[in-house]
Amino acid sequence: MNAPSGTHDSGHACCHSAAKAAPAKTDTHCAHHTAHGSTMRGAHAAHAGHAHGSGWRAGASDTAPERSEVGAGAGTAAASRTHLLPQNTVLAAASVTVHCLTGCAIGEFIGLAIGVSLGLEIHLTITLAVALSFVSGFALTLLPMLRRGFGLADAFRTVWLGEVISISVMELVMNLVDYHMGGMRGVSLVSAQYWQAFAAAMVAGYLAAWPVNRWMLGRNMKKCH
Repeated sequence: MNAPSGTHDSGHACCHSAAKAAPAKTDTHCAHHTAHGSTMRGAHAAHAGHAHGSGWRAGASDTAPERSEVGAGAGTAAASRTHLLPQNTVLAAASVTVHCLTGCAIGEFIGLAIGVSLGLEIHLTITLAVALSFVSGFALTLLPMLRRGFGLADAFRTVWLGEVISISVMELVMNLVDYHMGGMRGVSLVSAQYWQAFAAAMVAGYLAAWPVNRWMLGRNMKKCH
């Protein structure tokens, strides 16, 4: 009778030990799965972060050339404007000076012709030539503007300052050259001295007025005709 009891006690003890060992094994297994899950979540988060960072860098890399191209295009346009502006001013000044010289030459020729033909005093001949140069110069500028619909007062206010400066410079130089070459002291209009002095005066007047007109165009003081 005692043997069975011992056997039963031993079996009970073994079962009890197994019962206690089972939770420990279960806890170890859960801990392993928990650690594995944490590791997987961390790896997934790191992979997602890496992919996001790579995508951001790729986006930035794709966008950077576009920004560079836009900046380069703007710089090229600005450079073009910088290089074209002086050239346009030079050409516009040349055109304006030819226009001014035409008006001055008409008045200058008529004034000198009258003075030489009538044998007027030099100062009277110069005064007449300068006055007629202003009249013909302004007429050559204002008449096209009147045809385009400008009123006389508005057209005059628009151009008077530039015309006065340009014609004054041109007339000063032209009359100085003509006087020193003896053109306005010629005996008649058919003398070579008269025409040589007049031609030289026109060239000198153009060369003197061109830089002045360019300067005024750059400061919007002179209008292109």
